[in-house]
Amino acid sequence: MFVDEITVFARAGHGGKGCVAFLRETSRPKGGPSGGNGGRGGDVILQADHDLNNLVAQFFNPRLIAPDGGPGLGKGMDGRAGGDLIVKVPCGTLVWRLDPVQPGMEPEGMEETLPASSMGRPVIRHAGPERAIEISPAEPDRPAGLTEKGEMVADLTQPGRQFVLCQGGRGGLGNRNFATARHQTPRFAQPGEPGTEGNFLLVLRILAEAGLTGFPNAGKSTLLTAISKARPKVAPYPFTTLHPHAGIIEYADFHRITVCDVPGLIPGAHRNAGLGHKFLRHIERCKVLVLVLDMAGTDGRNPADDYAQLLTELKLYDPALLEKPRLLAANKMDEPAAAGNLKNFKAKVRHIRIVPMAAAFDQGIEPFKAALRDMCEER
Repeated sequence: MFVDEITVFARAGHGGKGCVAFLRETSRPKGGPSGGNGGRGGDVILQADHDLNNLVAQFFNPRLIAPDGGPGLGKGMDGRAGGDLIVKVPCGTLVWRLDPVQPGMEPEGMEETLPASSMGRPVIRHAGPERAIEISPAEPDRPAGLTEKGEMVADLTQPGRQFVLCQGGRGGLGNRNFATARHQTPRFAQPGEPGTEGNFLLVLRILAEAGLTGFPNAGKSTLLTAISKARPKVAPYPFTTLHPHAGIIEYADFHRITVCDVPGLIPGAHRNAGLGHKFLRHIERCKVLVLVLDMAGTDGRNPADDYAQLLTELKLYDPALLEKPRLLAANKMDEPAAAGNLKNFKAKVRHIRIVPMAAAFDQGIEPFKAALRDMCEER
């Protein structure tokens, strides 16, 4: 099961309430107020993990609730702080806030006691001893179907990087903190402050150096199988691949390149036809685009027309995609009509590197791997 987009509800832990208590001992029959402070609520923290490749864990657990802080106790004992809830997500996960933090989630007085990062602004920090790094929200880049209220608050790309999704509430002060010379026996304490909460959209964009794209049944999955140890389903019919696959090309000198194979595109993919947005977003981070064309012209297709249509769909979805280096994999060269189609294609399309191959028979794989490495290193 592959999940690359999920909506979750997150709520940080509420702070524990302060205690109203008075010290009564044999030697101190009127020891004065001794109520302890409530414990701080736990944070909800997202942590990027390179061992994960999709958001299936959040699909089965879409409610992220951190523990509350414990209440204060007598004899000046503070309540236990709620533990942080650390949720691991794959590298390349974007976080969108679907609704603003409610005004009640930021009680008055927090400005004087909590760091600025807790006032509704996101905090990204490393899991190690480094101190938290505060960032400002990025410019919204809304996925398909997201309302205007959506706001992108984090982009987790580095392994181990953490993002505080919801800030835990501060614990209430016990009555010992309110004793003064004029009011020596206060009989009140502060309640705990609520933790922030909200609905968030988690969207995965696979981190890969090269992205394979093309029309259905062009041989993208066959090519990925030939150049890596990935084993996507391969069959002689369109839309065999239903979700992105990632593979790693290994070279003799131990160099590695990550390659992402996205399902086949169809005309109108930029308008989300055939879930085009769901697939195209996975190649936005790639350094190099590999356009896989069926040079044999199966089903009466014209490779030159397919190439022009692919460029049109990529441009209409995001013009920045056409600025990336492109490598053209002329697949199915074992077919009789492929040689003539390739000659006509080269006469119409220039200024692009073309690698003829027959991925199903491992022909042209090594030149393709060498060309892809050269382009990635240049990039």
